[in-house]
Amino acid sequence: MKTKVRHVMGISGGKDSAALAIYMKDKYPQLDIEYYCCDTGKELEETYTLIRNLEVYLGRPIIRLEAASNSHEDPFDHFLKLYGGYLPSSTSRWCTRKLKLEPFEKWIGDDLVVSYVGIRGDEDREGYISKKPTVQSIFPFRKNIWSEDVIAKTLNNNSINFLAQQYAKQQLGDKLPRILELVHEPISESFTLNNKLQALLEMGAAAFNQVVFDYLATTKYPIANTPSFPLVENEDVLVRDDIFRILRESGVGVPQYYEKLPYEVDGKKGEYARSRSGCYFCFFQQKIEWIWLYEQHPEMFEKAMQYEKDGYTWMQEEKLEDIIKPERMHQIKSDQLLRDKRNKKKSPYLLDILDEVEDEGCASCFI
Repeated sequence: MKTKVRHVMGISGGKDSAALAIYMKDKYPQLDIEYYCCDTGKELEETYTLIRNLEVYLGRPIIRLEAASNSHEDPFDHFLKLYGGYLPSSTSRWCTRKLKLEPFEKWIGDDLVVSYVGIRGDEDREGYISKKPTVQSIFPFRKNIWSEDVIAKTLNNNSINFLAQQYAKQQLGDKLPRILELVHEPISESFTLNNKLQALLEMGAAAFNQVVFDYLATTKYPIANTPSFPLVENEDVLVRDDIFRILRESGVGVPQYYEKLPYEVDGKKGEYARSRSGCYFCFFQQKIEWIWLYEQHPEMFEKAMQYEKDGYTWMQEEKLEDIIKPERMHQIKSDQLLRDKRNKKKSPYLLDILDEVEDEGCASCFI
């Protein structure tokens, strides 16, 4: 008898996770997905608006997970006191661990869980993957929907005969000889794991997914407890433009902080926006995003400055009170204009440039 498997999806308030929720409801309505968000108490109002809009579209509630739920303070403030006023940073992401990961892992307990993650097809990253053996991540927007650990085990040289047998069971016609040739070629320095993965995906993502699913049935991964898995047939690859299209066409809408706004310096015009969801004082923000916050949400910027009163700062090299001095703001905007100009050939959108920095940030917050 198969053990029950829970299907879950985290809603961060970001564009990708919101679009994924819409996509999964529309394409795989047979999956009973539980939607959740980890509320730090320090989100912009636009994040809560997006969550409310999603609840209407999904026709079900998005469960709020809150760390320190018995505290009289917001979760962030509660743990900030426990850490003696030490602000989180890229080298000490206690906010991620305490406000996001621990509430999630407490909520799922020891249940078998399939977690759907909104990493896009034009991104080369994996994001946060739970270390719990009872949690398996799936990436519906990518050509390869499986996590790195699953791929490494499935394509291991010891699995060659098994893979060949499973491929031979499928109706693949003229493709089968070439596929079997690829399967039987062992991974080596000249034919890497990624080489083999991409070659097999090019021969047919659905056929590859079926083989991986058959392999997982022999393991202790959560999907081994599902008699079927509809994403086996998935061959979609969704990129940034698709994400914005899904949000707009669904009526859920794009969070306002992603919409580019104009600014001017020395008679030259630029555009800025926020590249991420997450707390309004996130330490992964670029300088130009801090300026955006100061000019678009001055009350939030003031609150962020108040957190620096104990001697800790959001940025290692300067305080928030320093970056809003007229000469410093002028320099930040001028530098951003130059950066935009250098990247113009790569992308006309500031958000695309900022997305590169987002990718280096905390995926559990921003997807």
